[in-house]
Amino acid sequence: MSAMKCAPPIWLALASIALPLIAAGATPDAEPDSAHLLEQADRSRGNLEGVRWTVTLITGGEDAPRGRTYRVAARDFDFLAECVAPPRRRGYRLLQTRGNMWFYKPDLSKPVPISRRQKLMGNAAYGDIAATNYSEDYETVSREPARLDGIPCWVLDLEARGSHVTYDRIRYWIERDRRVGLKAEYYTVSGKLFKSADIEYGHRVEDGPTGSRPFISKMTIHDELTGGEDTILEFADPRLEEIDAATLSVNRLGE
Repeated sequence: MSAMKCAPPIWLALASIALPLIAAGATPDAEPDSAHLLEQADRSRGNLEGVRWTVTLITGGEDAPRGRTYRVAARDFDFLAECVAPPRRRGYRLLQTRGNMWFYKPDLSKPVPISRRQKLMGNAAYGDIAATNYSEDYETVSREPARLDGIPCWVLDLEARGSHVTYDRIRYWIERDRRVGLKAEYYTVSGKLFKSADIEYGHRVEDGPTGSRPFISKMTIHDELTGGEDTILEFADPRLEEIDAATLSVNRLGE
């Protein structure tokens, strides 16, 4: 019998390669599901096992800028933020734990609960200085390919799973290459656009034993209703560090 007759048909050879991939749920051009994309984007916005950073909020325009600086310690989606500037607000603290947010200042007898949606400064809400947890807090209603300033992205339409979140609906641009959120549009329940944000990633932090990932460095929040002054959040000095449970305890917020 000739070698030609002994060779298996080409379709059989291809099938022997393809079937194990199909059985494992993998294909050469398979795309990640939306939940995984959001998890990766969340990590670049502070949702890590333990991280500290400083965030400065600036608003009021070039003629009369106003600022406020917080030191943040975060573990996963829980965080403690302490105001260090201006001097009159030193000792003001924000704590988020298990989805609840608390506020404390030195003249209060005990911490008081607040909403993530409450205005912090300018266009920024209290929830804007926290790590994002979009992968758990939001349901992806739709996803489509797009380009943002020439950068290939996915655009995800997100709806809140509950009322404890900062925004009811978000349209979110995630870069295909780095898996980071580049732009967000924030909508009311009725679908009215009221804020948007452009997000930059000028830092890197370790992410696992063999690599690193981009980390947020700047967020510019635009008022889409009145066209007022932008509010800028500048994130500085991110570093991975173990955050113990006591740091994130509401019982110790006033200490």
